[in-house]
Amino acid sequence: MKVTVAERGQVTIPKKYRTELGIKPGSVLEMTLDHGVIHVEKITQQDPFEQVFGCLKKSKTTDEIISELRGKH
Repeated sequence: MKVTVAERGQVTIPKKYRTELGIKPGSVLEMTLDHGVIHVEKITQQDPFEQVFGCLKKSKTTDEIISELRGKH
């Protein structure tokens, strides 16, 4: 698919591709140049909290964990 470079060096990513890849305003794309070919890749960013949420897999309640940490068994 051909696109035209605008005066300020901008190109429009065709809607078909934006929809397929879930590219929305604010999405981050990585561009690399390889022997005269420009590669564009969508970078998936995760909230740092979501990356660690649930990783401890504890069966205790929050109150039990806090009591244990404070030495109140």
